[in-house]
Amino acid sequence: MKKTFLFLFLAFSVSWFENIAQNTQPKYGYADLTPNQTEQKVEQFVTQFLSNYHYKKFSIDDSLSSKVWDKFLTDVDGSHAYFTDKEIASFEKYRYTVDEALLTGELGAPFEVFNLYRKKYKKRHDFIKAYLDKPLNFNTNETYEVNRTKAPWAKSEAELDNVWSKIILSQALGMKLSGSTDSAIVSTLKKRYDMYESRVSKWRADDVFQIYMNAFTEVIDPHTSYMIPSTAAQFNIDMSQSLEGIGASLRNEGDYVMIAEVIPGGPLFRSGLASKNDNIVAVAQGDDGEFQDIIGWLTDDAVKLIRGKKGTVVRLKILAGDAPTGSEPKVIRLEREKIKLEEAVATSKVIDFKYDKKDYKLGVIDIPMFYRDFEDARKGGDFQSTTKDVKRFLADYKAKGVDGVVIDLRNNGGGSLTEAITLTGLFISEGPVVQRRTGRGKVDVENDIDKDISYDGPLLILQNRFSASASEIFAGAIQDYKRGLIVGEQSFGKGTVQQLVDLDQFLLAPRTASRGEVKKPGVGFEEKERYGQLKLTTEKFYRITGNSTQRKGVVPDINLPSPFSPDEMGESSQPTALPYDEVEKSNFVKVNDISDKLVNKIKAKYESRLKTDEDLKELVSDLDDYKSMKDKNVYSLNYEIRKKEKEETEQKRKSLKKISKSNGKDGKEDEDVLLIESQRILADLINAGK
Repeated sequence: MKKTFLFLFLAFSVSWFENIAQNTQPKYGYADLTPNQTEQKVEQFVTQFLSNYHYKKFSIDDSLSSKVWDKFLTDVDGSHAYFTDKEIASFEKYRYTVDEALLTGELGAPFEVFNLYRKKYKKRHDFIKAYLDKPLNFNTNETYEVNRTKAPWAKSEAELDNVWSKIILSQALGMKLSGSTDSAIVSTLKKRYDMYESRVSKWRADDVFQIYMNAFTEVIDPHTSYMIPSTAAQFNIDMSQSLEGIGASLRNEGDYVMIAEVIPGGPLFRSGLASKNDNIVAVAQGDDGEFQDIIGWLTDDAVKLIRGKKGTVVRLKILAGDAPTGSEPKVIRLEREKIKLEEAVATSKVIDFKYDKKDYKLGVIDIPMFYRDFEDARKGGDFQSTTKDVKRFLADYKAKGVDGVVIDLRNNGGGSLTEAITLTGLFISEGPVVQRRTGRGKVDVENDIDKDISYDGPLLILQNRFSASASEIFAGAIQDYKRGLIVGEQSFGKGTVQQLVDLDQFLLAPRTASRGEVKKPGVGFEEKERYGQLKLTTEKFYRITGNSTQRKGVVPDINLPSPFSPDEMGESSQPTALPYDEVEKSNFVKVNDISDKLVNKIKAKYESRLKTDEDLKELVSDLDDYKSMKDKNVYSLNYEIRKKEKEETEQKRKSLKKISKSNGKDGKEDEDVLLIESQRILADLINAGK
């Protein structure tokens, strides 16, 4: 591999390192942005690097060119609210030139598109300000199409004016329904769009370059991405500083600041009041500070408001990521603090459970992530790990005589692969747990080598659509060995492995010391230029049956009610996700605690409860209503009609709380319908073994 890296490194001419043009664009304004030599060379290098080292073997041809061009246009104007069909037609000449441009470093086409977008945006901003100077009409009979990704391109500027009048009126209507006065609405919207305009005017050439390169990388694979130096630096800061504050990493998603991850153990995680993919729409300091609208803000600016000194209070307005149009954001209060990692570890409780006139003692283990203190483990001493903690819980259960164990993996996004393997070993004797395949076809089998079994009684794994990666490896192995019952939703389906590559290690030019200069240790490279980072997919995971977890994830033995379908959430919802495939089966011996006959028997009892249990019946009905409501795309711009729609929306969304894992965080375990039903299913499993 080193030889190939060297070849790629030397393949570029010496001019790569000579006369690197600095970006001389003004700090802000609407002068045309132009790429520099660094960006052109990075484009070439990234293209060749991905071609050589990405798991997926792809061709740089007209087919890829067309897909990248469509993705870029979507990233620039996905709502079809700025360009006209005539302007889009004028860009068609570039559709089949992207492949050559990636190889030669040509960047003229994306910059031409983006420069026109900025000019169109300035005109839109002027239109919006003028529109807001007129009285708002909330008695209209017009309707608004929320998702315009499939809408036809406008044929004229006048048609775009009509689109934007509906966009602004819909936003104003949402605020009016929340109790804002007309004057407050106009003031807030003007400030919001001034912020938008300021954001667009401050776009730099490297921002455009990053958008374009990610249009390329995401066509290959949704988990592959390029970060310009400033983004890479902020990413690294976030990864460390996210451990102080509210405990969340954020990113821009359209006009919103979205919660990309909730850090286990942090204030936000412990509150259970917000989730991954929710949007933060406003921020207030302290218990009585005024809310600052942050729709349209860059993440960096929003973070400055959200972060603060330990012990201080911040209030956030959160709009759920799955909330239909017209939903009202909720206000949450958090006290900033240093994240206590010990609170991100597995927890245990014993529940006295009565079901079908019988009493049961059940152990419930909640695992928010797969953690392992690698540094202490390398030292050879005692260290904290998921497996060690769960092993201790299981010993306690044995002493207390529990009848069965539930392991709750809901919202567990993964973590240490080693822990997924060793945790599986607590429930089986030695044997294979997962397989890994490289892009070159080499398959390695990861084994549990500990023959001891910590628990051999009835076992149930509860998962949801957000259980991913290491969670899927553990649940998949338990299912393949027929060791436990998998219950809940189909898991996320992320069966790929990524690596982060610092491009500086390949592209920084050696700096020659001047005569008489003494070079400091570690100083041997030009420090003015940085080249960013590349995250790329290098491996895939496979279950010991040979089936991939990619796209399919782990399909539960018993499906519980869900608000999601696989094609709208999870890996399979990503158009460019790597495909499902298979490798050869590993040699393993099934435990056979869970037979097909047993599963069918328990499933029949569950399906009977679906028809008779009032909580389950209400949940299924509410979720059906929610799904139909969630798919709605056209809303009225009339105040009275929207008010009624909003009331119906809020009522239906209450059903989601019944399947929320967070219900148990404030002591209301009886509201966690899915956990309760899992305990009933476990009780049926216990009885089946008697």
